[in-house]
Amino acid sequence: MAIDGLIILDSTGRAIIQSGFRSSSPAFPLLHIEALNTALAKASRPTDVDPVLYVSSLELDTPSACCHVKHDDLRLLCPVSGDIDPLYVFAFLQAFVDILREYFGQISAETLKDNFDVVYQLLEETLDASGHPSTTYSNALRDIVLPPSLLQKVLSVAGVTGLASQSSNSHPFASPIPWRKMGVRYNNNEIFFDIVEELRAIVNKGGVAAMSQVWGSVQSNCKLSGTPDLLLSLANSQTMTDCSFHPCVRLQRWTRDRQLSFVPPDGQFTLMSYRYQPSGTHQVAVPFVIKASVTLLTAYTGIFDLTVSSRLATRVVEKMTVDWFLGDGASGASCTASNASSWTFEPSTKTLRWEMKNIAPSSSFTLRGHFISATKVPRPSHAFRVKFEVLQHMFSALKVDQLKLTGELYKPYKGLRGRSMGDVEWRW
Repeated sequence: MAIDGLIILDSTGRAIIQSGFRSSSPAFPLLHIEALNTALAKASRPTDVDPVLYVSSLELDTPSACCHVKHDDLRLLCPVSGDIDPLYVFAFLQAFVDILREYFGQISAETLKDNFDVVYQLLEETLDASGHPSTTYSNALRDIVLPPSLLQKVLSVAGVTGLASQSSNSHPFASPIPWRKMGVRYNNNEIFFDIVEELRAIVNKGGVAAMSQVWGSVQSNCKLSGTPDLLLSLANSQTMTDCSFHPCVRLQRWTRDRQLSFVPPDGQFTLMSYRYQPSGTHQVAVPFVIKASVTLLTAYTGIFDLTVSSRLATRVVEKMTVDWFLGDGASGASCTASNASSWTFEPSTKTLRWEMKNIAPSSSFTLRGHFISATKVPRPSHAFRVKFEVLQHMFSALKVDQLKLTGELYKPYKGLRGRSMGDVEWRW
């Protein structure tokens, strides 16, 4: 069985665009839209809605399911009426979101409406009439569906330096490599690698990580002419587990030598994803510490004193936010923040947010204040949710050791950057 179709909804739950449902009644997609909107309306939080919803059909013996994902203010959903693995559907939805992002940059309802013809062509090319994903490689799609950028076309014709130019005799699907088109030419041959890692951890009251995992990805931006064959060697590659690769990677070479051998796509792509596994049973260290003193009073209020300190000796922790749910009855807060940090209270979510732009190495920030609750005995959450970023830092110490190119005569320029993020639950 296969996917019945794809529907994109705006923030109000109304359909912006949908693929053609040729093998079903006109009411079939409407049933799934209604099922999703009803589930969202009944849920106390949008995240409580199950990603796969049961949908009763007009005919009692043919029920179906609705697989859906959220991207910014949009909802993408796929009705499924057959026996199919939901992960297959979610993989297609993620691939389609990546295609839209590459075509339009920031995706919004206005962007999709302004480029309705391009989006509909992408729907027709990525999902065939039988409901199976067809062309999902951006390089192949760009030969069929032109990106909505008149300026890019004018500059390419004018031969501006640094822009790729396609050979005049090439045509869609002419390349023997499905992820790379033919005739790519650049004046400056260069390739960039971004290693992005995300720490997900739970820290107990004693400040010790009860659980921590690091998930990473190697993202690339290739601007190389011709058909280069690359061999990438990584330092500390033995600490990488649960690896998944772009189809261009030769798996046999990775299994044998722990090296990445591939012919890269043109432009941006994710070369591989992985999980960092430290040696032994050690947990990954969280790069900060929180000390919390909270006193709950019986007079509908509570007082608190929070201190955040950096554990890093050389790197700056950036864009840190500390979210604290103050309880269902919380109605307001009054705080004093140090070092030009800021705080806000969101009445709709009953959440106090503390924002720190930059935390210098070994420095500390404090937040003191009180909150008011409509309940006599306030019940705030006993955990903070902390998000942060650290530039030029990787938990795994992964590095690009060497890059070799064969198949072409030029020597490419190689660029490398590292960035770490974190999503930590800190309990007090």
